[in-house]
Amino acid sequence: MYQITAKGARAPIETAWDALAWADPSPAGAVDAKEDGRLAWRLDAFCETLEEAEECVEIITEASPELIARIEELQDRDWVTLSLEGLPPVEAGPFIVAGSHALARTSPGKIAVLIEAGPAFGTGHHGTTLGCLLALDEVRRNRAIGKVLDLGTGSGVLAIAAMKGGAHSAIGTDIDFDSVRVANENAEKNHVSGFTALHITGANTPRIRQGGPYDTVFANILMKPLIGLAPTIAPLTAPGGTIILSGLLHHQAGPVRSAFAARGLNFQHRIKRDGWSTLVFRKPG
Repeated sequence: MYQITAKGARAPIETAWDALAWADPSPAGAVDAKEDGRLAWRLDAFCETLEEAEECVEIITEASPELIARIEELQDRDWVTLSLEGLPPVEAGPFIVAGSHALARTSPGKIAVLIEAGPAFGTGHHGTTLGCLLALDEVRRNRAIGKVLDLGTGSGVLAIAAMKGGAHSAIGTDIDFDSVRVANENAEKNHVSGFTALHITGANTPRIRQGGPYDTVFANILMKPLIGLAPTIAPLTAPGGTIILSGLLHHQAGPVRSAFAARGLNFQHRIKRDGWSTLVFRKPG
């Protein structure tokens, strides 16, 4: 495993992030951008091979010549787990997400979601996950969460939180086999029934259509696939249902908002956390 890191001002970091995310196919298995100090930002990408890492550096350098991207070979260890060990609990409204090391010390009365550090994306610490949880709390306070569809479920944190918050049922999908396995294991650890994670690409499949329509839809992915999913998500959503979209840097929110508004969905508001935007839509009805 190789890690590619670049530090600099926000604008070139976001430009490089865009270039990696839009590459088709992208040499990076995962890409993240976040604030790294008062005026500094940091871009991290992860690849399986040195050749892919070098390709990432080429893309970053071409997109943002002022950045210096460095490659580091990671030791053959569970580096994801190691990097997340000791993370404090994350609170989003009534929800609290933490590993077992911290969950035992949480305050009573919270909706606790146990998510251990592991290979699947989504611990609640990332600004996209946090934004989705805050949006879920708004749904919960205004109506029943109902049936849930969680596209790009990762660790299953959003679907599990929805179930523990009162959802009737939930289906999660992911293109990664490990994420599907971990999400189902996390559901068991949280004593959640009625949630199933499936290895599915996209959303227009018989299994997803048969389970709909959905009252609450999450899609915490990336800008390009979100835009592509707009024609599919709209008919899968029940009248009056809520669509929560994330995985977006602030400047990427506009194209996604336009794509979903073009499908007759009403934009409600945007939640900003740690450089990331979460968009909330409502289907008329």
